[in-house]
Amino acid sequence: MPLTRDEAIKTLLEGVRTIALVGASDRPDRPSYRVMKALQDHGYRVIPVNPQITGEHVHGEFVFRDLGQIGEPIDMVDIFRRSEAAGEVVDEAIAAGAKAVWMQLGVINQDAAARAEAAGLKVVMDHCPAIEIPRLRIARIAAAG
Repeated sequence: MPLTRDEAIKTLLEGVRTIALVGASDRPDRPSYRVMKALQDHGYRVIPVNPQITGEHVHGEFVFRDLGQIGEPIDMVDIFRRSEAAGEVVDEAIAAGAKAVWMQLGVINQDAAARAEAAGLKVVMDHCPAIEIPRLRIARIAAAG
């Protein structure tokens, strides 16, 4: 069952250091662009993933084609894709060894959530970490390093 209790979501966000943001955009008018910056400002290392802009940089970070290309440990995968596309991303997250998947506001895929949980990943659906961090009063984390 996806995490819904405030304390469980807070614990997850306090334990995360590296986030792969799937569906990252280089366009300032897009929510994923703003959320990536908010997460970075909070101290997270955010790795953008978007096959359309692979090789470019967003907020100073190289954009990867997919999760398998990253080649370093990922704590959480933040999914900015339609609900129907979330399943494929969850499968990539499992294969990449991520510890958690976070489906953004409006992204709900029960089958994908069940697969992630069966593989031992924490799951959050239909929430935004950039909203939850101030709401849950999560202190700025130490930068990964």
